[in-house]
Amino acid sequence: MQSRDRDNGRFRAGKGAKALSRYMLLWTVIGVMGLTGCGSNQSTAEDGKPNVVSTSTMISDWTTEIGGSEIDLTSILKPGDDPHVYEPVPTDSQAMEEAQLILYNGFNLEPGLIRLLEGAGANAKKVAVGEVIKPLDLQKDGQTVPDPHVWGSAENTIEMVQAIRDALIELSPDDREQFTQNANRLIVELEQLHTWIQQQVATIPPDRRKLVTTHDAFQYYARVYGLTVPGTLIGISTEEQPSAQTVQKLVESVKGLGIPSIFAETTINPQLITTVAEESGVKLAPQKLYSDSIGAPGSDGDSYIKMMVANTKAIVENLGGRYTPFTPPSPSAE
Repeated sequence: MQSRDRDNGRFRAGKGAKALSRYMLLWTVIGVMGLTGCGSNQSTAEDGKPNVVSTSTMISDWTTEIGGSEIDLTSILKPGDDPHVYEPVPTDSQAMEEAQLILYNGFNLEPGLIRLLEGAGANAKKVAVGEVIKPLDLQKDGQTVPDPHVWGSAENTIEMVQAIRDALIELSPDDREQFTQNANRLIVELEQLHTWIQQQVATIPPDRRKLVTTHDAFQYYARVYGLTVPGTLIGISTEEQPSAQTVQKLVESVKGLGIPSIFAETTINPQLITTVAEESGVKLAPQKLYSDSIGAPGSDGDSYIKMMVANTKAIVENLGGRYTPFTPPSPSAE
């Protein structure tokens, strides 16, 4: 649904029209929730499993790994959806109305869905998974706001996995052992992933450890793994539209960085970052980075861990490092 909206030119509308459209749609969705809510409350699925709803594709991936076959999970955002601009549809409100647990990122990553949560007053327990992390502070529209892209560090992800595990145990205590085993298995792999990324980035020549991307989604990754982010086209939200002056400023900045490549992202039109690459005389990396969503099924980034591996591979190879493949731990490593 999101991609069809894009094709119809939703993002070419003016800010006022977009805002009006969003709020009209939001209150329509809330109204549908109110009508359907009169005759139904939070409930287990027909198979007796607890109903869980997740927003971002990263949270959905972790929840699938931890909950396994013991839960019925509805994932609102699909691979390739941009959480910053996603607008709720009536099926989202129905899913929230029927849920016993709603897992979302928080820090305003998914503003449309957060407004739906707050405005509709769903009865489910709501857990802002990302808000267990102490956020980095960034500037947006002259204000200091928390950076919502907390999954850029595998260490942060371990904390979020633990939060999901605890929420699922509270929801279904009888499945404590299974949830704990599944979470522990995932944590072992995340610990190894964290170490591997550190080792990979360390092979990039120090003067090239500079990451220029379309939007400011990689601060956690950069700070934890030894890179800097000297510039991006837009800030932490893809709702922003860069001015010609911003584009030219980034072009001049990139010219002086001494880096061979800059990067596009999978959820954002690459046209402007391509222009920056061409005018600054550097290569646009052929591999787009996964920023706000995991990849489509069958892609090299169709899980959180594969997404992080694919991003690291692209960054290391295009900034002059020596990439070696990631080897997940064997089951005996638990």
